[in-house]
Amino acid sequence: MSPDKMITMANQIATFFASQPGDRAGGVAAHINDFWEPRMRTQLLAHLSSGGERLHPLVIEARDLIAVPAEA
Repeated sequence: MSPDKMITMANQIATFFASQPGDRAGGVAAHINDFWEPRMRTQLLAHLSSGGERLHPLVIEARDLIAVPAEA
């Protein structure tokens, strides 16, 4: 997936959870863990590791809650 598409998708999830009560970063991570395939999560985590440019603050906050895919 293109980096721009990945950033857009992650930011859309964060924008939704920003308006929800409770653990918003946990909601972002849970959604990504439940619905993103491993290579998408790997790409997102790599982008976060390199600074997370253009990502919503809730995505950055959720970093440690996003499951690292098992190596194949």
